[in-house]
Amino acid sequence: MSGVLEKLAQYLAFPFVRYALIVGVLIALCSALLGVTLVLKRFSFIGDGLSHVAFGAMAIASVLKLTDQMPLTLVLTILCAVLLLRTGQNAKIHGDAAVAMISVGALAIGYLLLNLFSTSGNLSGDVCSTLFGSTSILTLTKTQVVLSGVLSLIVVAVFVLFYDKIFSVTFDETFARATGTRAEACNLLIAVVIAVIIVLAMNLVGSLLISALVIFPALSAMRLFKSFLSVTVCSAVLSVCCAVLGILISILAGTPVGSTIVAADLVCFILCSLIGAIRGGA
Repeated sequence: MSGVLEKLAQYLAFPFVRYALIVGVLIALCSALLGVTLVLKRFSFIGDGLSHVAFGAMAIASVLKLTDQMPLTLVLTILCAVLLLRTGQNAKIHGDAAVAMISVGALAIGYLLLNLFSTSGNLSGDVCSTLFGSTSILTLTKTQVVLSGVLSLIVVAVFVLFYDKIFSVTFDETFARATGTRAEACNLLIAVVIAVIIVLAMNLVGSLLISALVIFPALSAMRLFKSFLSVTVCSAVLSVCCAVLGILISILAGTPVGSTIVAADLVCFILCSLIGAIRGGA
């Protein structure tokens, strides 16, 4: 045990490891805050759809040879989030069909562009690392960390400032409209914030695993608590703990960062389900 702690202390002396932990904690916190709302509103599929859109946007940024791909990826993902919400409200195209259409289309176009215009000698490796995450979280620059920190603070501030409106829209959208809440604008705000979170999380877990980072902590917390505030706080705590644990294990064991974090979230969900079942039985 002492050997592991000594090895961990040596790794923590490197700035890139500290950067990874900071960004991982911020992304986990933001994902958990909005994850509860997505699960309760049956919007979980939107996170999955936007993750595919983010892959297509990143492919476009790669083809354009942009050194910093995040700004373009962020803008395109937010635009698709707005389009997805508007299309889902169309009577001719239902929400699930709109998500399938936009997400699969973005995924296919992204892979096609990478095949046609890629200058990389390892296309399959680049695609795999984008979809499932890679060690890029360990190569973050100070500028990227600052940008991630600013966007994360904005997400947390939006959630705190609009907590009452998010709460009302989450549980009873019809009643929220009756009391004067602009439900459409609130849903649009949620979609935009989720798009920001997904772009932030791509370097951490990859585009195909982002949904797990959003959904698992919320589902785990729901096994332990019943009130919205308690579930949200518990979800944030569990998400941050799993992210830190996953990053540390991946550094020590040399496993993929994204997959390790999701595995930690899965184990946490199983443990919370067992605790919830025991408490319910008692």
